[in-house]
Amino acid sequence: MKIVPPFVSSWMERLKYGPAPNSGTPKSWNKYFPPHHVIGDVYYVGSSFIASFLITTKEGHFLMNSGTQETVPLIQSGIESLGFRLADVRLLLSGHAHIDHVGGHALIRKMTGARVLAMAGDDELIRSGGAVDFHYADRWRWAECAVDHILQDGESVALGGVSLTAHLTPGHTEGCTAWTLLTEDQGKPYRVVFVASARANPGYQLVNNEKYPGIAADFERTFRVLHSLPCDVFLGAHGWYYGLEQKFARLSAANGNPFVDPQGYRDFLARSEAAFVEELAKQRKHHHAPRGRRNN
Repeated sequence: MKIVPPFVSSWMERLKYGPAPNSGTPKSWNKYFPPHHVIGDVYYVGSSFIASFLITTKEGHFLMNSGTQETVPLIQSGIESLGFRLADVRLLLSGHAHIDHVGGHALIRKMTGARVLAMAGDDELIRSGGAVDFHYADRWRWAECAVDHILQDGESVALGGVSLTAHLTPGHTEGCTAWTLLTEDQGKPYRVVFVASARANPGYQLVNNEKYPGIAADFERTFRVLHSLPCDVFLGAHGWYYGLEQKFARLSAANGNPFVDPQGYRDFLARSEAAFVEELAKQRKHHHAPRGRRNN
């Protein structure tokens, strides 16, 4: 049965927790998508555009990515429709600190008391509500949120016998983080990789970026890290990274779990790295071209 989430504005009005200043997020970001079991302890509770994952344990749960403030009622209704409680979220994680992934952090922290964990480099973004973002500070802002623990590269976080490991994959943000998890499903182990991003967004300056001088080198590091991670189940910050809609449509088929897709992970990395290399070469060529011959 499809769970219809409460009307967002009245829901937030009841909580007396208004929208963040200058958020202006598109309504299309928060269209309903059916919550579902992915594999092992992992469940999808996000919207059709913004991926959020519940990782369950016997001592409470991890929630990865809070979406925007407007995504929070979708996340809550998704969690409840799967038989769990938002109140049992103990640790709030993120892949990278942009409004569509951490904009709901302050609200979920207030509702659940969950501890907020963030990679060094993204912690100040979350605390400032986006005010120190190297690219989007003038465009996307959200409710400021305390960070209870600053993660370091390679740090593992455990709860109820389940452990996730944070891998620094910078570039998209300075603290962009891929998470890995070993889970078991029907007696078989699976290595899950949650990719935050490997994308230089439109408008990202990869050459001579005064606000983020090492951005190109950081992206190159990210691809080295992601290529090194063993992966059976590929998930990401947006469903289109890993073919959410197509795979969800095949969930009822009798030919195995469609989310087990190591080749899809390799293909995603190949496409993402090729796009980055092409954009970097284009920007370097433009930067080094004689002034009168540059294409504007």
